[in-house]
Amino acid sequence: MSESSRVHTLVVMVENSPGVLTKVTSLFSRRGYNIISLIASETEDPIISRLTIVVAGDDKVIEQVAKQLNKMVDVLKVTDITGKETVARQLLLIKVAVETGTRVEIIELANIFRARVLDIGRKSLIIEATGDETKIKAMIDTFKPFGIIEFSRTGHISMVRGQKER
Repeated sequence: MSESSRVHTLVVMVENSPGVLTKVTSLFSRRGYNIISLIASETEDPIISRLTIVVAGDDKVIEQVAKQLNKMVDVLKVTDITGKETVARQLLLIKVAVETGTRVEIIELANIFRARVLDIGRKSLIIEATGDETKIKAMIDTFKPFGIIEFSRTGHISMVRGQKER
C-alpha cells in the first residue's frame, strides 16, 4: 500500500432492489480495487439497504469512486466514515474441536472473550463472539491450538457515534 493509500470505510445507502449490489461492486472492480469487507442489509426502512464497504485505496481515487457512486440512480447517499469516531463490530461463529479434557478450558476461554457457546456436540463446540477486528483475530488465534474445525465471520459493520452533549 502506498503512502496515500489507506483503508476506507464507505456507507452507501441504496434502493433495496435486485442488481444494485452488482452495480456498486463492479465500480470498484473496474478501478482495480479489491473490497476487503462488504456487508449489505436492509435498514429500518425496508425499501432502503445499507452497504458498509471497506476498501484499501488512494484517497483521491476513493473520493472519485464515491462521486461516481453518488451519480448512480439506485444510490441514495454515500458517506466516507474513514477517520470518524465510530462503533465498529464483527461477528464470529467458530467451531472448535473438543476432547474430554479440553471442554472446560475452551468454555472458560470463551467466557474471557465474553463469547457465548451456542452448540455443544460430542466432539465440538460452536462459539459466537462480537467485537472489533483485533478481538476476533485474537479469538481465532487462541482457539487454533485446540483445532478449529471451521469458522465464519462477518465483515466490518460500523456507525458514526452520536454527538455527546456538553
